[in-house]
Amino acid sequence: MNVFVAGLSYKTAPVEVRERLAVRPSLLPCLGCRLKINAGLEEVVLLSTCNRVEVYGVTPWIRGKVFRIFQQVCPDLDVTPYVYVKEGTAAVQHLFSVTGGLDSMVIGETEITGQVKNAYQAAQQFGLTGRVLNRWFQTALQVAKEVRTHTGIGRGATSVGSVAVELAEKIFSGDLSDKTVMILGAGKMGEACVRHLAKRGAHSVLVANRSLERAQALAAELGGRALPFDERLQALAGADIVVSSTGSPTTVLHKCEIAGVLKARADRPLVLVDIAVPRDIAPDVEELENVYLYNIDHLEAIVRENSWMREQELSKCSEIIARRAAALMTKLNPPPVNHPASTVELVPGRVWSGAVT
Repeated sequence: MNVFVAGLSYKTAPVEVRERLAVRPSLLPCLGCRLKINAGLEEVVLLSTCNRVEVYGVTPWIRGKVFRIFQQVCPDLDVTPYVYVKEGTAAVQHLFSVTGGLDSMVIGETEITGQVKNAYQAAQQFGLTGRVLNRWFQTALQVAKEVRTHTGIGRGATSVGSVAVELAEKIFSGDLSDKTVMILGAGKMGEACVRHLAKRGAHSVLVANRSLERAQALAAELGGRALPFDERLQALAGADIVVSSTGSPTTVLHKCEIAGVLKARADRPLVLVDIAVPRDIAPDVEELENVYLYNIDHLEAIVRENSWMREQELSKCSEIIARRAAALMTKLNPPPVNHPASTVELVPGRVWSGAVT
């Protein structure tokens, strides 16, 4: 019996392919059952996220079955150019890397761990897993915890939005629960920043845009309040964090305007995040007391530094994964003389791709 993973990810397939294969969480058990029966798998777990669709399974052989597997997921799509298949040790190490966030777009991100756990639990609840996948996935979750505990792979924000949150939390001593966030403009990156801040507990959100209709739509999504763009200075008096991304060719916030607003703020800190190009906020604003101004270059420099720091931790993570994979293979391959009926033969780390016959 052989363990394997067959799948495609952001590394091998464009989003227009991945979206056609994507499976809603509620449908994972049903499709997993079809895979198990129609592709002749002993055990199976189906993982589907925005960045990957992967089938983890146990079967006497995998060659010749990959085409059938993906026919169940999307019958009218030829995945041959995009699919990779890993067997034995290579498959075990791949799941460990995925679960620990080492195979993600943002190295060390944590959301994937929960997605793997949910996919596994859905398969387990419907009887699609057994001795092998239960031990494999439970170990993967343990490895993810060990990686985060004993390495620095998860430290440091690695997106502009998460860096903005990190800076704001430092200024406000980690507590955003009573803070008001205002977004100027409705650019995608600015919106992403505000969503990050809202997720970390920001008390309220104000949206100011030249198109009031667009401001209202975005405010409704964020659970905030829309206001006309020409009321931005009055609203600034009550804001704690301002994210600006208007796309205006000229400055929309000047030093003299901010200075006038500060008189009504009673020495409360004001964090200004300017991610527009050209810049929305005059650079000399940072000369004002109790005002913290960050532009897109500041944020991206922090992102690069944090990403570099995470990459330095990859060798430590690889050592953990290799050690735990070897230990798992030993457990899954007891001496045949003792348990011949339950032996799972894990082939040495075999990897192949682009051939799904």
